[in-house]
Amino acid sequence: MNVYSIKTSQCSHLPLRLALILFVTIFGAYTCYFYLNQITIGEKIMLFGTKIAEMYCEIHDIPPEEIPHVHFPLPKTYRRDECSCTPVRFFAIVSMQRSGSGWFETLLNSHPNISSHGEIFSVTNRRNNISTIIKTLDKLYSLDWLSSAAKNECVAAVGFKWMLNQGIMDHHREILDYFNLNHVSLIFLFRRNILRRLVSLLANNYDRYAKQLNGTHKSHVHSREEAEVLAQFKPTINAQVLLTNFSFVEQTMADSLRFFDSTRHIVLYYEDIVNNQSALSHVQEFLGVPVKRLVSRQVKIHTRPLPDQVTNWDEIFKTLNGTQYEHFLQHSDYSR
Repeated sequence: MNVYSIKTSQCSHLPLRLALILFVTIFGAYTCYFYLNQITIGEKIMLFGTKIAEMYCEIHDIPPEEIPHVHFPLPKTYRRDECSCTPVRFFAIVSMQRSGSGWFETLLNSHPNISSHGEIFSVTNRRNNISTIIKTLDKLYSLDWLSSAAKNECVAAVGFKWMLNQGIMDHHREILDYFNLNHVSLIFLFRRNILRRLVSLLANNYDRYAKQLNGTHKSHVHSREEAEVLAQFKPTINAQVLLTNFSFVEQTMADSLRFFDSTRHIVLYYEDIVNNQSALSHVQEFLGVPVKRLVSRQVKIHTRPLPDQVTNWDEIFKTLNGTQYEHFLQHSDYSR
């Protein structure tokens, strides 16, 4: 066989080689697409220390930037069954007492796919140290937390309320690491008018001891009659420490935003939710659930003008007038 016959033979195999290369390229692209659009439940659950058989859940309907924020928990206390591949987002509502977080949470829990479990760290022994905090968070995000808000099998967003005076600020570095590692989204909920918040706080503290509703303390009510009873109390505000109090509250809110700035989060204000229902649509989109009309049975307690709610109003007016907080004197956060 001469040299020319060898070249001819090699050329005859060229189309076959090109076809083979094309096939391998297409097959490789398909394989990458297939695996990028599936996720292993076992790998996710290892965050909670649970070893399970691998299952694959298709996630092709989830935008690529959202994939790190979806989870497929397998609780220890029950089986999710047909909902095992329902993606779950983790969230926490970061707020302060009497900032509308209770009302906001009832709105979220009216959604069929959202479970928010209240102030889980109001119990002191759950926040004794970072170990107990992490243990509590793991139990909640593995869907093993039992409360009236639990929707179990097909929940698509699970979270809770965390008040700034319940350990989150004391251990913010470790908690930030946990949130980022487990892709927990934060909803900061504050109140713009911190004077109205103070009135609500003082009135609520008074009722803890007075128990004005048939000997029972209620932080939230579901009837206008109960709200009227609680609204009759008019607190006396300590004017001497009022500016210091406002400065401390504002600094605490600013610190919380700074500590957790690297998380996926949104910032809401109670007044905006009251006056703009589209804010709730934004929250549902942020949590990755279908947008629905959210409702709450809670009735607002303090709806009167501020001069009618404070015993020493003239003194408070004189203290705040001409300061950076004077706009609180006229501002109403309730327009309905």
